[in-house]
Amino acid sequence: MERAGHAARDRAPPARAGVSRRAVAGVVRRRRRRGARTAARRDRGRRSRCACNKIRAGAGGAVRLSVIVPVYNEAARLPAALAALAAQPGIDEVIVVDGDSDDGSADLARAAGATLVRAPRGRGTQLNAGAAAASGDVLLFLHADVDLPAGAAAIVARALADPRVVAGAFRTWTVVHRRRWLAPLVHIADVRSRVSRAPYGDQAVFVRAGAFWAAGGFPDVPLMEDIALARALRRIGRIRIVPHRVRVSGRRFEAGLVRATVAMNTFPLLFRLGVPPHVLARLYGAPR
Repeated sequence: MERAGHAARDRAPPARAGVSRRAVAGVVRRRRRRGARTAARRDRGRRSRCACNKIRAGAGGAVRLSVIVPVYNEAARLPAALAALAAQPGIDEVIVVDGDSDDGSADLARAAGATLVRAPRGRGTQLNAGAAAASGDVLLFLHADVDLPAGAAAIVARALADPRVVAGAFRTWTVVHRRRWLAPLVHIADVRSRVSRAPYGDQAVFVRAGAFWAAGGFPDVPLMEDIALARALRRIGRIRIVPHRVRVSGRRFEAGLVRATVAMNTFPLLFRLGVPPHVLARLYGAPR
């Protein structure tokens, strides 16, 4: 979390109320160009893929870790999520990116001591805005309904101790609070999280800041932004899935079992076959 003197500030320009998608895109484009220039300055005689692999390390290999949480009307969940992050050692800043919520999510983020950034609604757009405001060497993108394991910052630092690794993610364990008979079905996603090298967003993806921008950040698409980023990162270096689990709410399965299960099992393949994200978003039927 941020230190006391900076607890409730909004960062500009992304934090201005009513900020346009064009303004956010301008900041993101500048960071992408800077990342591309960094990636171009690589040592061609070494195995290390690009200069963006380097991180500033302190004692014990510690890194400056920024956690970025995109939200839209998450007032019911946000206080507990931010309290859990405050209890985690080694997290240097928590950035909540509000996508035009109307339930007081932004006020709750300020009250909890998080940095508030405002951006147009859309997960990719919100995540990029948070990344542009972050000061960390490593960015960790966390959904509001996902809980990190104890000691997450140390786990991230260990995963990135190998300079060939540019990003990583956790395994998942999906929790259903109602309709417990759904558990065997929802755990299909948990099995996937153990074997795939293209992590989903609910796996708490973490990435070196330089590599993130060299890869172009998240595309501004309504779905599959996580898969697209993983593709780009694999061209830069390795992605490591750590043997630790995040707890994921099964609320999307409880809200619509068939829709969520079909999307989880077919959309990534359809995306790889060339189906545009906006078409998949229409099929899914729920804005993000």
